[in-house]
Amino acid sequence: MSEIVLTRRALKDLDKLDRPIRRRIIERLKEYSDDPTAHASRLTDSLLGSFRFRIGDWRVLFDIIDDRVIVLRIGHRSDIYR
Repeated sequence: MSEIVLTRRALKDLDKLDRPIRRRIIERLKEYSDDPTAHASRLTDSLLGSFRFRIGDWRVLFDIIDDRVIVLRIGHRSDIYR
């Protein structure tokens, strides 16, 4: 099981979301922490992060360092990649 670490920016992104969406993302992150690469897609632009989780219309951009999932950004699919 990987440790999930949220950056300050990711925490701000999470705080802006409605409570049901926030709860859904947190629950899914806990599920995915067992084997993050099995549920992730690799990003082509490494400036945003190395991987992403797709949680409905929401995206979680992250890097994997050692045994830790470093969550960089959380946002809606329409504007997370801008």
